[in-house]
Amino acid sequence: MKIDILTLFPEMFHGILNSSIIGKAVEKGIIQASLVNIRDFSRDRHKRVDDYPYGGGAGMVMTPQPLYDAVSSVKKDNPEARVILTSPRGKPFVQEKALKLSREAHLIIICGHYEGIDQRITDSVVDEEISVGDYVLTGGELPAMIIVDAVTRLLPDVIGSPLSLEEESFNEGLLEYPQYTRPAKFMGMEVPEVLLSGDHKKINEWRREKALETTKSQRPDLLERNR
Repeated sequence: MKIDILTLFPEMFHGILNSSIIGKAVEKGIIQASLVNIRDFSRDRHKRVDDYPYGGGAGMVMTPQPLYDAVSSVKKDNPEARVILTSPRGKPFVQEKALKLSREAHLIIICGHYEGIDQRITDSVVDEEISVGDYVLTGGELPAMIIVDAVTRLLPDVIGSPLSLEEESFNEGLLEYPQYTRPAKFMGMEVPEVLLSGDHKKINEWRREKALETTKSQRPDLLERNR
């Protein structure tokens, strides 16, 4: 998969693209990640990429020309690339969306900034707006990192055990069941006996029950959504 990230702060991505599982996916060539500095496409002699909003109001708006030229440049080799804008007004980013995006061959992620981007860019080149939560950040870089991480781990040969992708939160609309490891007793607290029994049928039943309990307690909205 090819991922182009259009940003005003490419240096913010060096850590995530060179570390841990994502870094290994880059090394193996499973993803080809490119950082595109939007400012490089500005025709303004001072390389400005923002201006005051028409109609007045606080803050600045990203101007259309640098964004349009940046997207056009990275779409030359693949006009079918899917263009995503990180935005507080976008649709919520959920596991199902991550799975759908993992099936794309080429993603272009625009990191929004300031009060937003000129609407004409959204109307002309953006395929979808995505939000990672109901809060506002200083820019779209962190949401872009979340999208890259969530999508990359779903690609073949990225996670060591494919089973890890099946037995985790949000599969089947549930949060994950509690996990335990050695030692069997820690500070007076013991691992549930069923997990030590070797009876896989009972273990699976216990895990399903605990997943339901955890979801009901922590995220009852997931149960409502999947009725």
